[in-house]
Amino acid sequence: MKGFRLLILLLVALPACALESPVTKVILTITGKVGEKNTANAAVFDLAMLEKLPQQTFSTKTPWDALPIKFTGPLLRDVLRAAKANGQQIKAVALNDYKTDIPFDDVNKFNMILAHKMNGQAIPARTKGPLFIVYPYDSKPELQTKPYYDRSAWQVKFLSIE
Repeated sequence: MKGFRLLILLLVALPACALESPVTKVILTITGKVGEKNTANAAVFDLAMLEKLPQQTFSTKTPWDALPIKFTGPLLRDVLRAAKANGQQIKAVALNDYKTDIPFDDVNKFNMILAHKMNGQAIPARTKGPLFIVYPYDSKPELQTKPYYDRSAWQVKFLSIE
């Protein structure tokens, strides 16, 4: 019992693990109100770092595809937690410079994922990859509306937390 208490005390006393450094190509940069950075000004992630986070999968219809698509990736809230990011708004920027604003509350209200797979396959940049912010549109009628479709961004490369 004494050893168990010591182990608990050691675990509680240990600092939280710092965000690791990417080993391969950076595919996501998070700036702004970020508490855990692995570069001078940002939290950056490669695909392996995102894949280490708990993965979620759901199928949903989108306005951009004729059939439902199965999306896989970490919850956006888990990605933001890894960077200790918190704010009022998320500005998402895509490879093609598409920009959209997402209320920060959405990440807690909805199980949005930062998808890196569609139908079990990595998402190529020439389509909607490598990362796609996806709401579970079929889960609630309110998500099947233009404001939520506009907040979805594919080819995501950058998030600014304000």
